[in-house]
Amino acid sequence: MKILSAEFVKSATDPSHYPECVLSEVAFAGRSNVGKSSLLNKLVQRRNLAKTSNTPGRTQLINFFTVNNRYSFVDLPGYGFARVPESVKKNWGPMVETYLKERRNLRLVILILDIRRDPAEEDIDLLHWLDFYHLPVVVVLTKIDKLSTNQIKIRERAVRRCLNLSSEVVALILFSAKTGEGKDVLWSIIEKLYG
Repeated sequence: MKILSAEFVKSATDPSHYPECVLSEVAFAGRSNVGKSSLLNKLVQRRNLAKTSNTPGRTQLINFFTVNNRYSFVDLPGYGFARVPESVKKNWGPMVETYLKERRNLRLVILILDIRRDPAEEDIDLLHWLDFYHLPVVVVLTKIDKLSTNQIKIRERAVRRCLNLSSEVVALILFSAKTGEGKDVLWSIIEKLYG
């Protein structure tokens, strides 16, 4: 995929602040610190389009981006162990759920997991929730560059078992923001959505 442009559009907390529904959207979801922003940046070949941080929980709003004036990427707030005030955490669930349920041009959710960790209860709950609402999902396992080839196979099987995934039901992609492995596979899935 040749990236000609990648631009931040706006941040939002509720539907009244969302940009107009012009492009089909791909949403990126996952726990804090799984490499969500790094994945997004690698896909669009930009260093800092989505802000990365060593401190989990920096993304606290729904951030909208356009790529090549054709694709709309949506960076959802991370969930989990982020060091943010409890009042902020309480708003995340309803904010994200409202977006996922009501955004009529949402075409795909990319659920991002760190391959080195077993999926948490929140990950499994989100996957079931997406299935209940018939939202297409792709699971991406990040940080594969931190493991050996043998360890990757072991961890991939473990994650599939935890999520109760058969190999045919949900696409599971191995990804490294460092090497770019998995980027072309993910782009090919995204491009199919756009015809």
